[in-house]
Amino acid sequence: MSNLASELVQDCSVISGCSALKLVLKPKDKDLGGFCVRRTLPTTECRSVGPWVFFDHMGPAHFKKDQGIDVRPHPHIGLATVTYLFTGEMLHRDSLGTEARVLPGDINLMVAGRGIVHSERQRAEIKAGPQDIHGLQLWLALPTELEQSEPGFFHYDQLDIPTVKQNGVPVRVMMGSAYGVTSPVKTLSETLYIEARLKTGQSLELPAADEKALYVVEGELTLKDTTLEEHSMAIFDAEAGTTVTANRDTTLVVVGGASVGKRYMEWNFVASDKALIEQAKLDWQAGSFPKVPGDEEQFIPLPE
Repeated sequence: MSNLASELVQDCSVISGCSALKLVLKPKDKDLGGFCVRRTLPTTECRSVGPWVFFDHMGPAHFKKDQGIDVRPHPHIGLATVTYLFTGEMLHRDSLGTEARVLPGDINLMVAGRGIVHSERQRAEIKAGPQDIHGLQLWLALPTELEQSEPGFFHYDQLDIPTVKQNGVPVRVMMGSAYGVTSPVKTLSETLYIEARLKTGQSLELPAADEKALYVVEGELTLKDTTLEEHSMAIFDAEAGTTVTANRDTTLVVVGGASVGKRYMEWNFVASDKALIEQAKLDWQAGSFPKVPGDEEQFIPLPE
């Protein structure tokens, strides 16, 4: 859904009050016709965290009857999208022939590899009345040896995502391993992705990772003498033992893992070699990418 937030910019401040923090990113909101998207990665100051190269927070948004999400078919290479909803529903279609409902709590992993096309819309039944949408869409850069791999789509039901209590805090281990449990979601390199819901006054020690970031979906946290406000992202040094405390009921996510190395990004394309991006642009303009069955007529043109 990068086309929805292509104009967003971020403010970034360096944190001096806590040695564990490198910086805090504060995205600016963009109203796209009643649909709010916040982009926190990438920025000039922080291009990636582990393999994660893109972080979008969509909503919460309320749509009236006959309104909703309609993202036309568009291409990707060299990345994997991870789509997760807190509320609402979306319909994913792709050039592999996949047609999947995106429901709250499920994880949908689309591996672009050498190239895939997909659309993100909503069923007529959903748009027949008022509805809400709230979720996250993240991109992982693929390791170099998998950049030209076959594309794939993987759906994981919410009941298959493990939950563990840590100091009384329920934590969902979405990808990778943390707190003694491992998610069944496919990983392509060393990857961490967790979600935690803290009540006011509860504390959580964050899992260790080579690179790590925390995003406050809603609520407010304290880390030593630093306050992490709603919709802020804290980028940490590589170290264990970082503990946050909720100033009010808070939902947070932590992403991280090992870096896959330098990546170039242009529009919906990610690659270790700029030549792969240039070829993808030519292929999209030439109509060489495969069509999305059931959604063949429309597409998003390559931006000028």
